[in-house]
Amino acid sequence: MMTTAMQAKAAFRARSIRWGFIWALWCAVLWGAWYVPGAAIWQEQPFVAMNMDDPRQFLTAAAVITTLNAFSVLLFLFLWLIVLEKFRDFGRTVVQLRRISKWYFAAAIFGGPMAIFGSFLAMGYVGAVFAAIAGLLYPIVGATIARLWYNEKITMRAALGILVIIGGGVAIYAPGILGELSSASASQSSWIGYLGGAMAALGWGVEGALAGRALDVTDPDCGITVRFTAEVIYWLCLVMPALALFGDIDVIHLLLDALNFKAITLLLLAGITFGFCYVSWYKSFPLIGVGRGQAIAALYGAFAVVFLAAFTLQFPAWNFVVGLALVVGGAFLMYTEKSDVLEVVRAL
Repeated sequence: MMTTAMQAKAAFRARSIRWGFIWALWCAVLWGAWYVPGAAIWQEQPFVAMNMDDPRQFLTAAAVITTLNAFSVLLFLFLWLIVLEKFRDFGRTVVQLRRISKWYFAAAIFGGPMAIFGSFLAMGYVGAVFAAIAGLLYPIVGATIARLWYNEKITMRAALGILVIIGGGVAIYAPGILGELSSASASQSSWIGYLGGAMAALGWGVEGALAGRALDVTDPDCGITVRFTAEVIYWLCLVMPALALFGDIDVIHLLLDALNFKAITLLLLAGITFGFCYVSWYKSFPLIGVGRGQAIAALYGAFAVVFLAAFTLQFPAWNFVVGLALVVGGAFLMYTEKSDVLEVVRAL
């Protein structure tokens, strides 16, 4: 009887870990797909007609796009909860402000106005390649905070896997980033782009650690919906009114102009890819931990190149093959670790 119970526990642990890696991999795929509509939206009205050399116009455009992206994500998350019949659970989670939802409201600050907005700043002022490579550093931030805050296990093998994955991302983007950095050095406002890259890496890393704190006692589907509800509240009730009152650009008019057919189509595509990317991301944390979940999700760099090449017909160079081999090797290092070591253990 004891043996049967131990075997059942081992099988459950192995299955949980396998699903943790599957969810993290799905996050990487969908995150990479998000770059296609996320980059294309800048080429549609009204954003394509704006003077992006003017920092005020660019910051306003980035804020509006990030706001609309958050609305689109939340729309699909609400539909997801309705399909799963978890809307009541979402309501019960939101009202637990002191014990649970406060972590998601804090995570929304770092993940939305900091990380996503910072990533748009990096793309605009330095380039998409720099934005992606800066974002790839977030697993180091998340794993470090999770280790220091609630003693999450990070073995030497896991740490090596994280470094190999990040090294693969550097190899994939190295040729492009050197050109972007050299061309951006002549711009007096390029420091805004570098600041945005740092915001993306720090924001997503901190968000993962904060979310991991609440996901131990929360359903991930409800948790991620609370997090994006908080982000929409921040943009709608704080950031947009502040821009409308103190900025010299008509934010309301810009928002209304963005509600055209092509822009809405791209925003819906961005919402469904980014929304379910986040669902997968949050589902992986309780199963394999913040550090491993973020590291496997960092494979998005490789998938972003694949999706962008497929839609733009600009195929990657040899360095992509080297980088892809590294990121797959890093993921394999982490996946092949023994299940008894992979089990997430945190200090109470």
